Amino acid sequence: MKQPWFALGRQACRAGEAAPDFDLPDGRGQMHRLSDYQGKWLLLYFYPRDNTPLCTREACGVRDNWGEFSRLNAAVLGISLDSEASHQRFADMLNLPFPLLSDISGDVAFRYGALLRLGPLRLARRFSFLIDPQGGIRQCYFKVQADKHAGEVVDELKRLQTV
Repeated sequence: MKQPWFALGRQACRAGEAAPDFDLPDGRGQMHRLSDYQGKWLLLYFYPRDNTPLCTREACGVRDNWGEFSRLNAAVLGISLDSEASHQRFADMLNLPFPLLSDISGDVAFRYGALLRLGPLRLARRFSFLIDPQGGIRQCYFKVQADKHAGEVVDELKRLQTV
């Protein structure tokens, strides 16, 4: 059977499920694992490419809300299929205070349901997952608006932490 020119990977993770584990390098080669963030809230956001207009706006939105994320005991990790070197250039250019992880194989994006294949091109879809301090997915974002996403997540963190 012929494969379609696009494929979405597996079904996306859902709120209430345990977050899939990962072990990925950042732009400096430091490895990051889900277990490193136990006891903290974690925004795991997947994005298509470094240095593209929407991805830049999304990363800058998180950077500009960094104080709120910190006050809410939340870490942030951006993930795309770009190389470690590309991530480091992008993070340095934008003065990002959070790591960008390199998922060159696309395995982690696949496990979260965020891998998109367009013919020979593979990208991470603009999906985000808010993971609670125990490692469970609390909120999924499948229709991310790059300009508003960081504020939306901060508002959700405030709501979840007052319940």
